Amino acid sequence: MKRSFVQLVALILELLLFGKPLWVVSSSSLCKETSSGIDRPHSVSITEFGAVGDGLTMNTKAFENAIFYLNSFADKGGAQLFIPKGQWLTGSFMLISHLTLHIDKDAQILGSTNSNDWPVIDPLPSYGRGRELPGGRHRSLIYGCNLTDVIITGDNGTIDGQGSVWWNWFRSETLNYTRPHMVELIDSKDVIISNLTFRNSPFWNIHPVYCSQVIVQNVTIIAPLDSPNTDGIDPDSSDDVCIEDCYISTGDDLIAIKSGWDEYGISYAHPSTNIIIHRLVGQTTSSSGIAIGSEMSGGVSQIHVEDVHFFNSNRGFSIKTSRGRGGYVRNVFITGVILSNLKVALKFNGNYGEHPDESYDPDALPSIEKISIQNVTGKNIKVAGHLEGIEGDTFKHICLSDITLDVRSKSPWICSNVEGFSEMVSPDICKPLEPKINPDSKCYQMSNHLRSIRPRNKGTSLQ
Repeated sequence: MKRSFVQLVALILELLLFGKPLWVVSSSSLCKETSSGIDRPHSVSITEFGAVGDGLTMNTKAFENAIFYLNSFADKGGAQLFIPKGQWLTGSFMLISHLTLHIDKDAQILGSTNSNDWPVIDPLPSYGRGRELPGGRHRSLIYGCNLTDVIITGDNGTIDGQGSVWWNWFRSETLNYTRPHMVELIDSKDVIISNLTFRNSPFWNIHPVYCSQVIVQNVTIIAPLDSPNTDGIDPDSSDDVCIEDCYISTGDDLIAIKSGWDEYGISYAHPSTNIIIHRLVGQTTSSSGIAIGSEMSGGVSQIHVEDVHFFNSNRGFSIKTSRGRGGYVRNVFITGVILSNLKVALKFNGNYGEHPDESYDPDALPSIEKISIQNVTGKNIKVAGHLEGIEGDTFKHICLSDITLDVRSKSPWICSNVEGFSEMVSPDICKPLEPKINPDSKCYQMSNHLRSIRPRNKGTSLQ
C-alpha cells in the first residue's frame, strides 16, 4: 500500500511538471464509435447461472453455462453477460461472437490460483512452441477464437489474474507449460476492450493475435514493477489496431508489437500493420514504453504513435530483433513524446538473440528501415540513444528531429550499423545520423492512407 501511494504521488508530481494528463489532451480520435455503444437485445446476469461473488466459490461452470445459453442469441443481435458487484472467482472460459461481457464498477473477475483451472492448448503456429517453454501453453483467463463482434467492457470493473502464484512458479522453474495471458483473442475481428482495469496478469495482459479491427481504449493495466513478463498490450500479427487513452504500469513492455518468432513467423507470414497508439501514460522499470519485437518475423509496418508519456522507466521506445528473425520493421512514425527519469530514451537492439529452437536460419536477416521519431522532450535521461543494428544488415533511414533530452551521460549516443538523418537534436547526435533531413531524404512521414479503426459490427467500415 505504501509503495502504491509513493508511485501515485510520483505520477502527480510528473503531471504537475509536464502539464495536464495525456489522457485528457484534446485530440481527434482514430478509434471510432467505441465501448458500450451496441445495445444487445438480450442480457443476463452471471448470478442467474448460480455464480456466487464471494471471492471463494469457483464459478467457471457458471460462466460456461451462461455463455452457452447466450450463444442462442448470436443471430438475433447478440447478447450481454453482466457481471455485478462482487468477487467472481473463475478458471479460464471462452467467449462467443456477438457478445458483450460487461463488468460493473464494483465487480472483480478473479483468476483461479489452481493451474488445473487453466487448460493447456496448442502453441500458436507463428511461434511453433510456447513462448517460455517447448510444447503447449495455458489458455488465457478470457479466451476466444474465430470470433466476430466481441466487446469486453464495463464501468471500470476489474479483471484480476492473481498472477503472483504464476510468477513464483516461473521464478522457481517449476512450470511445465508457458504461463497464460489475461485476455487472448485469436483470428477474430471487430473487437472492443474498454473502460476496465486489469491487474496482476500471470503473463501478458491483452493479446490479440491474427486479429483485425481491434480497439483498446480507456483501460488501466497494473502489475508490480518486478513481476516477470507482464506486458500490457501486445498486438501480434494483427492489423487495424487502435490503442488510446490508457495507463499502464507493469513488469515488462507496456505495449509490444509482434508478428511471430523466427522460422515460424516467417512461414506463417502474417504481419502487424496499421497500428495506432494515442495518449498512453505509464512506467516500466525493466523494459520499454513501446517496443517492436523481439518476435517480428512476419513483419511490422504502418505504426503511428502520438502523445505518450513514460516516466521512471528503463527505456522509452525500442526495436528488438536479431539474426534469424527475418521479417521487417518499416514505416514507423512517432511524435509527441514526453520522457522523465529514464535510463535510455531510444534503444535499437540487433542482437537480442533468444530463438525458439535450433532450426532457425541465421542468414534470415531482418530489414529495419524508415523509422521517424520527432517532437520528443525528456528530463533526467541517462542515455539518449543506444542504437545497435546488425553488422552487414544496417538499419536504414532512421530519422530523428526536434528532440531535446536532458542527459546525464558523457556519451549520450551510442550507435553502430545504423544510418539516417537528423535535425534539431540535443545533445548532438552520433555521426551515422548527422546528415540533415531534406525534402529528398527517405524519411517516413505520416501517410495519407492511415486508416481510422472502426468495428464493422455497427454498420461502419474502415475509412
